[in-house]
Amino acid sequence: MTEVNKPPRTGGWTKFVTARPRLSLLAALVLTVLAVLAGSGVADRMGAGGWEDPDAESTYATKALEREFPGSQPNLLLLVDAGSATVDDPAVAAEARRLTERLAGEKGVTGVGSYWATDAPALRAKDGHEALIAARITGDEKAMGETLDRLAPTFRGAHGPVEVTIGGPVAVRHEMQTIIQEDLTRAELIALPVTLVLLVMVFGSAVAALLPLGIGIVAILGTNAVLRGLTEFTDVSVFAMNLTTALGLGLAIDYALFIVRRFREELSAGADPSAAVGTTLRTAGRTVLFSALTVAVSLAAMLLFPQYFLRSFAYAGIAVVLLAAAAALILLPAALVLLGERVNAWDLRRLFRRERPAKEGTAWARAATLVMRRAPFFALGTTAVLVLLGLPFLGVKFGTADDRQLPSTAESHVVQQHIRDGFPGSPGGGLEVLARGRAGEAQYAAYKERIAALPDVLRVDGPLVKGDAAYFTVQPKGEAVDDAAQRLVGELRSTDAPFDTKVTGTAAVLVDSKDAIAEQLPWAAAFIAIVTLLLVFLLTGSALIPIQAVVLNALSLTAMFGAVVWVFQDGHLSGPLGFTSPGSIETTLPVLMFCVAFGLSMDYGVFLLSRIKEEYDTTGDHNEAVRHGLQRTGGLITAAAVILAVVMVAIGTSRVTNTKMLGLGIALAVVMDAMIVRSLLVPAVMKLTGRATWWAPGPLRRFHDRFGVSEGGENPPGGAGNCATSHDVPADRNGDGMADASGGIRAIR
Repeated sequence: MTEVNKPPRTGGWTKFVTARPRLSLLAALVLTVLAVLAGSGVADRMGAGGWEDPDAESTYATKALEREFPGSQPNLLLLVDAGSATVDDPAVAAEARRLTERLAGEKGVTGVGSYWATDAPALRAKDGHEALIAARITGDEKAMGETLDRLAPTFRGAHGPVEVTIGGPVAVRHEMQTIIQEDLTRAELIALPVTLVLLVMVFGSAVAALLPLGIGIVAILGTNAVLRGLTEFTDVSVFAMNLTTALGLGLAIDYALFIVRRFREELSAGADPSAAVGTTLRTAGRTVLFSALTVAVSLAAMLLFPQYFLRSFAYAGIAVVLLAAAAALILLPAALVLLGERVNAWDLRRLFRRERPAKEGTAWARAATLVMRRAPFFALGTTAVLVLLGLPFLGVKFGTADDRQLPSTAESHVVQQHIRDGFPGSPGGGLEVLARGRAGEAQYAAYKERIAALPDVLRVDGPLVKGDAAYFTVQPKGEAVDDAAQRLVGELRSTDAPFDTKVTGTAAVLVDSKDAIAEQLPWAAAFIAIVTLLLVFLLTGSALIPIQAVVLNALSLTAMFGAVVWVFQDGHLSGPLGFTSPGSIETTLPVLMFCVAFGLSMDYGVFLLSRIKEEYDTTGDHNEAVRHGLQRTGGLITAAAVILAVVMVAIGTSRVTNTKMLGLGIALAVVMDAMIVRSLLVPAVMKLTGRATWWAPGPLRRFHDRFGVSEGGENPPGGAGNCATSHDVPADRNGDGMADASGGIRAIR
């Protein structure tokens, strides 16, 4: 075993990141400035959609109808309010026709129609005081947004005897994009100062507290530049920017906490700054690398889904995770070499209280001892509570993202709510059937009769014929995406016709999206499970621990999924949280939340397992290794989870419901994982499995001896030895270095 005062061997990586620390930081500053320039305006190039499957039947039919029958796919609705008069009043009708003609003459607008031009009952409110002008704005999302910005001031507001408000899908998307950008700025203004205060509480030193923030800012700005580059080649969702901010700050803080704590431990053991950085990179650095890989794997699974909404989060998540890890493993060591003992400077806690005397044992060590003494009780009880919290998810109903994602005061939300409440047959929420092939009037009429005879059909309009193509509009009896409307999609697709038919519309898009997710979900789950099992095995050398990690991680997410349904689908707490419940969960959100939360849970799991493994390699005492691992990382994980939860809650203050759900749901998952699963369930299960926890069959053990890595020891990755040196586990004046006996967060010593 290596002596404490013997300088540790300096590897090539340590030399690389510490040889010229000033040059490294200067290069980072230059790259960050370039990232700011490259990433400027990225939000303006991002979309607010991406929930549909681009290869689905509904997508094909939608694009065909846009080309050939633009009036069939209106995305702009002008709600004309006649006040005390009716929409058939001569003065109202004259003004409405003038507005219709004016809109038809605008550049970038096609397929203009209105109640006054068609007398369609679906475009007239039941009370007769409101009616609609419908049109389609052409172009991509950016072009549509620019056209809407140009048209809105002209058409919005009072026009003689009528008042006009603007709605429709293009208005909803544009307003959502604007609100998300505003909310993201506000979330950053909330999260940054609160995070800085928490970091000062954790580190004690203001200098040390600023380091994680710097790493996070570098990761966020770098990711924005990556996303800006991706928008040149593919669609990217504006929602992904929220994940960039949350993970950029959260993971940078996690990694910096781990590395700075280990660096300060080495300094307190008498190492000079360069030697301390070397040991830190060989120990905590390896753990950070494994943590980043496990998080990236979970996020990469979203690349298997066809919806660009999910793929966008994979782009943003993988980029920000890798950049955060790279900054933590390159820039942070360079800064630590330059700072040396000054990393402990500006201890602001001394302004408020005196140092507490060192105590033998810690709250975490006592907690671990208690949990292992009553392992069956804690294992079964914790599992039962988590399963119970997840039961509401059994009643989940999937839907689409619509105007109800926006605040109730948003103009496009108000318009769509008027349409839902006051117009017959859900205008704009019907189904369109595209027919291709030569057919006569008699064949079209017979097909229309068959559609009208379906039990869930309210009305069939059409056909409108153009060459060898035609389309029918089918209004379901209920809501646009309820169970009956989704059932109607299947009935329409199976209805016999003498020509080729394709069905689209809101319910059809939902059905196709659900099918696409169901098709890819097993592959995504298998990818996450297999790669996670492999990574955890390489870290621990155990055949059982990887299985435990995957199962317990999945179990830790039950509370999040139960809360999502109970709060956001069923509408509990909608008043205090300020959102309108649509009565369903957008189809892609559970997939996104699972991938993100599972990755973050593995982040904390790797921190804990690496320390347990290090102690087990040193002592061979299983129970002591579990107790010691929780003692040394319990406070670290709790502090990291609290800070990440603060960031996610700041994201959760968004006025857009999906973003609110994402932020608050993942905050809950992170807290439950750190404070319940890592503190209670993991030590209880490891106590029950005993020394068998570390068993692996001969071939796997030989594979790990050759390729496995772990925190501790002087061996490079792939070396055979895993024994920690004595200075890898120095005495900690406060036990776990993170929390005092009362469980509160305190400075890392």
